[in-house]
This record gives sequence, C-alpha cells and structure tokens, in this order.
Amino acid sequence: MSSLEFYNGKPLAEQVADYILNYIIDNNLEVGAKIPNEFELGKMINVSRTTIREAIKILVSRQILEIRRGAGTFVSERQGITDDPLGLTFVKDKTKLALDLVSVRLMLEPEIAMMAADHATPEQIGEMKLQCDQIEELIKSGRDHMEADIRLHTMIASCSGNSVVEKLIPVINSSIAVFVDVTNRALGQETIETHREIVNCIAERDAEGAKCAMYMHLIYNRRVFRQLEKEEKQLG
Repeated sequence: MSSLEFYNGKPLAEQVADYILNYIIDNNLEVGAKIPNEFELGKMINVSRTTIREAIKILVSRQILEIRRGAGTFVSERQGITDDPLGLTFVKDKTKLALDLVSVRLMLEPEIAMMAADHATPEQIGEMKLQCDQIEELIKSGRDHMEADIRLHTMIASCSGNSVVEKLIPVINSSIAVFVDVTNRALGQETIETHREIVNCIAERDAEGAKCAMYMHLIYNRRVFRQLEKEEKQLG
C-alpha cells in the first residue's frame, strides 16, 4: 500500500485510521497480530506520531485495535464489534424489549441453525456438545449460565458459514443477556433440553430438525415473557 493520499472531507486522524484499517485488511492480519509501531507507521504514511496516536485511539474506540502496555498495539479479537451495537442497555422496559428481541430472533436463529447443520465441522460440533454440558452443569448447580449460553449461540452462528450472520452475533448476545435477566433463570430445564436438541440435530445434519428445535427454544422464551407482561399489566 502506498503512502496516504490526502483528500477533503475527513479530519487527518480519521484518514490515517482508515489507512491503518486498510493496511490490516490488505495484509491479512489475524486477530492478535501486532501492527507496526508509531515510528514505523509515521514513516510509512508520512504523518507525525501525534497523528498516528490519534488514529490508533479512534481504532481502539471502534474495537479494531487494542493496546497492550509494554507490548504494543494488536488487532482486537472484538474485530470492530461493540458489546451493545443497538443501544439496548438504555431501554427501560426489559419485558417489552425481551418480546421485541425474541421476535427478531425467531426471524433469524431458526435459519441460522439450519445453516449450521449444513456447515458445522466435526470439531465445532464437539465443542458445542461440551458447551451444552457446561450450561447444564451451571444451571443445575444454580450458578449464572448467561456467558456460557451466549457462547453456545455464538458457536452456532459461527458454524453457519455465512460471514454476515457472524456479524449479527452481538444482537443475539444482547438478547440472551436480557432473556436471562427477565426470566430469572425460570427456563432452566427447557434450556438444557432444547439446547441439546439443537446441537444433536446439527450433529446429525438434520437441518429441518435444527430449525424446529431452535424455534421451540425461542417459543419457550416467548411464552414466559408474555406471562410476565400480563402479570405486570395486572399489577398496573
């Protein structure tokens, strides 16, 4: 890649941030890869180290880069994905939010499960089965299973073979966090059973079965949210 070609419309630091991002893409830098230091980047792009620092701050804020003290700057494992891309944290009515989210998940996740049945590798299937074991252990021991639940749904989406689906994972993750909070873990046994059914269907390459199992998993959630909504209305 040649040195930066300046153009109007963006502050210099943002132009440099775009250049560094393109450098990462063009050089196929993987997650955890170290990028050149400030001096090397400044010489490469022909800008000051102060501008390089500003550009790196922009990329860190976008979760594209991460700074490790004493080690350097690296490609972030977050890959530009924020924890709450839709700002769902600020929605006050969590029950209404949960119902809205389950509607979106019903549009997406049954199809994602179908794709996973077609594309998951034996290694991925093995990892998902182990994840089901972990979730069951956490639920039965009364411990918080939210993070483990999120990892399983992330695995399923990653098995879809569709790069756009993988970028939808943050939305799915946000919804799982809301579900666990709203239901207060009321769906423990159903969660165990439906998760295993989804993964077993994926393992058997039963795409239609995986779709139906994911649909049932989400319908269980929706039923609880509807009941909560009715109770809240009765309380006034």
